[in-house]
Amino acid sequence: MSLDPTPLPTSIDATAEALLAHDYVAERELATTVFLALKLQRPLFLEGEPGTGKTEIAKTLAAMLGRPLIRLQCFEGLDLAGAAYEWNYARQMMAIRVAEAEGTAAHGRLDDELFGERFLIKRALLQAIDPANLVPPVLLIDELDRADEPFEAFLLEVLSDFQITVPELGTVRAVEPPIVVITSNRTREIHDAVKRRCLYHWVGFPDAARERAILARRVPGAPEALSAQIVAFVQKLRGIDLYKLPGVAETIEWTRALMALDAMVLDPQTVQHTLGVILKYQDDIARMQGGEAARLLAEVQDAMRNAGHA
Repeated sequence: MSLDPTPLPTSIDATAEALLAHDYVAERELATTVFLALKLQRPLFLEGEPGTGKTEIAKTLAAMLGRPLIRLQCFEGLDLAGAAYEWNYARQMMAIRVAEAEGTAAHGRLDDELFGERFLIKRALLQAIDPANLVPPVLLIDELDRADEPFEAFLLEVLSDFQITVPELGTVRAVEPPIVVITSNRTREIHDAVKRRCLYHWVGFPDAARERAILARRVPGAPEALSAQIVAFVQKLRGIDLYKLPGVAETIEWTRALMALDAMVLDPQTVQHTLGVILKYQDDIARMQGGEAARLLAEVQDAMRNAGHA
């Protein structure tokens, strides 16, 4: 990783252009929020449906700014040891045994070392604010809604002051704050105390024009007619009451799958056979199988013919 990171963008337009240069097509509102988060050194809280590009923002920021990316994937039961730090008890026990074998003097010296840096295992949060960092990283706290609510209380110190208190060592504070991106799929509400420390943006499904632009960037070899049909079909799918609506990630994956099948346009049989690429629950697939998917495709084709895209 370069020790000379790219300067932060100086305007909203420059932010949108930098994101686009790394194939992230951001609407004006998102580019504005990202610019302000960087300018004000505030954490960026992104909430929305799965597959809408929330995690990708952090990856793109790391690439466009030349920063390391440190990712904390949240899960139920995540605690301090998994997120911030823990002591290497195995090494500590080994050091104690060696000191005992060498005699009292060595054992006395060890008393001051057992809870020192060399026995500390740094997890994502502590790595991100480590004052030894030559370049402040991008810290991605992914899917915070999967973690238990008590974990959010611990995050407050990190988000407010970019520091963590280790009782045995003292307070570890970042020399320069990391760029923090927090994502949530909103399977539960995140506490207001966390949100107040962040700049908030809801990442929704893109409209058809932006989704086509995303496909052009992410799957540049896709035929234009196929891309237009795919986007139109997925946009219609999102209007149906499904358990899990397909995100942009599914649109991209379906396009790649159809290209692997050498499809030039959508047809009922191909749609039927590839529903598992865009729908991830059997109830949703069962609902769309047979006449429903064919009906939706016919509506897409009729609309495109009427619009002159036949």
